[in-house]
Amino acid sequence: MKENLQLIKENALEELKKVVSKDELETIRVKYLGKKGELTSILRGMGKLSSEERPIVGKLANEVRECIDNLITKAAEDIKNVEKQKRLQNEVIDISMPGKKQRVGKRHPLDLTLENIKDIFISMGFAIEEGPEVEKDYYNFEALNIPKDHPARGEQDTFYINDNVVLRTQTSPIQIRTMENEKPPIKMIAPGKVYRSDDLDATHSPIFYQVEGLVIDKGITFADLKGTLETFVKKMFGDEMETKFRPHHFPFTEPSAEMDATCFVCGGKGCRVCKNSGWIEILGCGMVHPQVLRNCGIDPEVYSGFAFGFGLDRMVMLKYGIDDIRLLYESDMRFLDQF
Repeated sequence: MKENLQLIKENALEELKKVVSKDELETIRVKYLGKKGELTSILRGMGKLSSEERPIVGKLANEVRECIDNLITKAAEDIKNVEKQKRLQNEVIDISMPGKKQRVGKRHPLDLTLENIKDIFISMGFAIEEGPEVEKDYYNFEALNIPKDHPARGEQDTFYINDNVVLRTQTSPIQIRTMENEKPPIKMIAPGKVYRSDDLDATHSPIFYQVEGLVIDKGITFADLKGTLETFVKKMFGDEMETKFRPHHFPFTEPSAEMDATCFVCGGKGCRVCKNSGWIEILGCGMVHPQVLRNCGIDPEVYSGFAFGFGLDRMVMLKYGIDDIRLLYESDMRFLDQF
């Protein structure tokens, strides 16, 4: 058995001297050190040896295995170095060649419009608040006066993670969290991404952006709401813009309204976009419902407030005359270069 071990070592050494590729090296490794290799076969026969011979042969077998393994490792490193040198010779870089010109990106219209909106509201004394996009059902619905059996839930097309957790359908939960954590007076806007289970088309997307606002203080009236929103529209779109309010219904405000503004396309003369009315719907708003204030620990007998909300995507489309919301999310440089 000693002679066989010595012969295996000598044969392996001779074969390793001729190796020129990783595949050949792997073949030799399997031949001598694999589960069915020559060295393994000899080790399986050690049970037939006497107790005196077994440790001597075992030691020699380990020395042979270690020797072959070390040689294989060295051969693998040599092959790697040879291949590297070949690549360096073949992959010559001409440093005198001109580089590829990097195309400079553009500010996205969503980002441009949101920055403009933030600047307008900050100039009016509003703070910017943020909140989680994965939201508890309580904050997204119940605290906003929308209990589990309320029909408004069916209109939201909500993505439910489980019975108590949703992807927020609006940024209104940020208003609730702010009222819970801060004492009046409160004056804030909450811009952010929201999710609804809508089919993607020219005017709908399952992911879009909203900006919602909230003001809570003593003596707040609908006149304050009207004045704030009219100021925002004129700063956003120009002093020539006119607005009007229509009665509406939202569970979390009472009274509620929708605000229209002069059509951006025809200037109020009537066209296809505004359905010849001269007006385009801009946002929803209203006085904060007393029950919503109570839910947040604010006494409606002492404080009142107003809230409003609008889709940032829709505001971008109106501001820049874009007729397809999908253009905002396709990252087409032909489109983005225009901004």
